[in-house]
Amino acid sequence: MLFKNKLYLSTLVVSAIFVATIHTAAAIETPAKNVIIMDFETGQYIYTKDHQKMIPPASMSKLMTVYMIFEKLKDGSLSLDDTFTVSENAWRKGGAASGSSTMFLKIGEKVTVRDIIQGIIIQSGNDACIVAAENLSGSEEDFATEMQKKARQMGLKHSSFANATGWPHPDQLMSVEDLAKLARAIIYKFPEYYHIFSEHTFTHNNIKQGNRNPLLYSMQHADGLKTGHTEEAGFCLVASAKKDNRRLISVMAGLKSNKERSEEAEKLMTWGFREFSNYNMLKKVKVIETIPVCQGSEENINLIIEKNIRRTLKKSSISKIKMTAVYDKPVTAPIKKGDQLGIVKIDIPGQQDLEIPLIADRDVKKLGFFGRIKSNLQYLLLGNQ
Repeated sequence: MLFKNKLYLSTLVVSAIFVATIHTAAAIETPAKNVIIMDFETGQYIYTKDHQKMIPPASMSKLMTVYMIFEKLKDGSLSLDDTFTVSENAWRKGGAASGSSTMFLKIGEKVTVRDIIQGIIIQSGNDACIVAAENLSGSEEDFATEMQKKARQMGLKHSSFANATGWPHPDQLMSVEDLAKLARAIIYKFPEYYHIFSEHTFTHNNIKQGNRNPLLYSMQHADGLKTGHTEEAGFCLVASAKKDNRRLISVMAGLKSNKERSEEAEKLMTWGFREFSNYNMLKKVKVIETIPVCQGSEENINLIIEKNIRRTLKKSSISKIKMTAVYDKPVTAPIKKGDQLGIVKIDIPGQQDLEIPLIADRDVKKLGFFGRIKSNLQYLLLGNQ
């Protein structure tokens, strides 16, 4: 066990704020069936509602198709100027004749990767998705298998893929949590392409179409990502907005109309910006406590935290947070830099307690035989001062 001798509790008076990794607030309601609001920087959830349930994602799952393309652009195996050929299958399954969202591609047409990406993101083109899948993997089925493999690598545990489009299928399922994680990965890993999500229109084959993301037109700071709609999924949206250097990602599903989707998305995002903020926490170079060392080459050791921590916290709870350092003293040498010698316990109202390891800031060697005798005598005579 970590603590072998007397246990010491020290109330910390510091300017930093600790928060739990995930917390859910119930101060706002929404008719959406599945919701998550995530802070982009910290990855913390500030609102959830049935967020891990696997549901039909509709066109929101096109984000995974886009991710697969972006990754190939990133590793150099694909370029924006490369061309894809439109098959009859892509035209028939995803074109205007199918009655689905389409880029209006033509059979045999050569289309640049740049245009395919815009056709997927802005026009939600099912034909564009199928063209990308066939040209990258040989078939849409094989591409879906690769999507599934990539999802597992990314830690998306509540997702399964049967196609590249989000077209209804029993095995085409995602949770809003996984969609939020996917959106965060796209923004973080591919900033050079993220601007495409905020473009309002795209024209291909002389047909101009508008971006379907309603927040781009109603919310000042919104800049992405993807809508979705089927009869089973309802009206859905993966959205992101950046305000005052802080970004939120919101995913919602199961709404009844485009109007309701737009209103609820803006309401929840506005609430998230208003009620929560990010706070700097203790830096790893800051000494939390200094404790005595027994039988060591040095009399004291400093306890620090391992890394800088910044977290998202509800503004109204800041003054109610309590922090306590828990550790043994003295600690017996030898001690290695990085050894855990205690914890900081963080009590946050309405949330699970958080524990941060306290580690040694340096090595302390064990004294020789006679040095240990002297140290023990000093401890017996002077006590733990």
